[in-house]
Amino acid sequence: MPLRQLAALKGIQFGFALDPLKLATDILYREFVARQAAIVVPENALKWQNIHPQPDRYDFTHADAIAAFAQTHNQQMRGHTFCWHRSLPDWLHISVTRANAEAVLTAHITTIASRYRGKISSWDVVNEAIQPDDHQPDGLRNAFWYQMLGPAYLDIAFHAAHQADPDAVLCYNDYGLEKDNSYGESRRSAVFAMLQGLKQRGVPVHGLGIQSHLRVGDTFGPGLTRFIHAVRKLGLAVYVTELDVDSSRFSGNLKDRDGAVAATYKSYLELILATRSVSTIITWGVWDTPHIVGATLENGRVAQRPLVFGQQGEIKAASWVLEHGFEQAQRLA
Repeated sequence: MPLRQLAALKGIQFGFALDPLKLATDILYREFVARQAAIVVPENALKWQNIHPQPDRYDFTHADAIAAFAQTHNQQMRGHTFCWHRSLPDWLHISVTRANAEAVLTAHITTIASRYRGKISSWDVVNEAIQPDDHQPDGLRNAFWYQMLGPAYLDIAFHAAHQADPDAVLCYNDYGLEKDNSYGESRRSAVFAMLQGLKQRGVPVHGLGIQSHLRVGDTFGPGLTRFIHAVRKLGLAVYVTELDVDSSRFSGNLKDRDGAVAATYKSYLELILATRSVSTIITWGVWDTPHIVGATLENGRVAQRPLVFGQQGEIKAASWVLEHGFEQAQRLA
């Protein structure tokens, strides 16, 4: 049974981040995505640099293609992302000032959210806004929109998205929330405080995306369980949005590597599924191609087999982990 159907039996949506060029040119890729995914998200097509390359020009080509594919195959689509510190076009840094930043950001969000109203079910409105190392109040990242608008950019972005598409689930999305170490606990604490503040101010935030870029050998514990339950008590949905497992530092043979990746998936999925609170699981890619995983820089190590399926949809150990995980999971609470 396809993973989309197994997951749906437990009230969970399963899907992939998509490459629109592969979707357009690879028939096997298209058929595989259609069979296995209930929800899809463009990897890059909705990021500022790609969809709004010039002040007066939007390029909807790739996002439109994914939206059309999703509609044809009875899939939901997520949007990623309106506010991020990376993938910004050069013109923003030249043209945007503190005086016009709110108008530019609001116009961008309004234009795109309105175009895909009824086609995109949820949005990562703000992505990776927390970076304690930047030493800003509340652990906020000293990123472009923060520099232009201060912490208010969060409220501005969510309100603009809600105004343009009142039915979309609006999410905050971040990494480094998974492990029960000091790094993970500090990031969870900052994210939770930020979400609490948004809710208290009446900002229309509806969900949290836990990116879930994992590494072979990672361990996960009760702190993550408590965090997920606390987020749900705020009235927010919890999504896993960018799941993969980095084995680039693993030195074993192919079989051992796949086994180690599968073991990491297993321990993580057992924990998050046991919360009965994670309603969407998306892997950051469809099948294995060597790539830099997570939010690492372009000179990062390359992971060879980080995804649930092997090249060309090959079934591997991690595939069975997800199948068995969904089969054994209880329905969402």
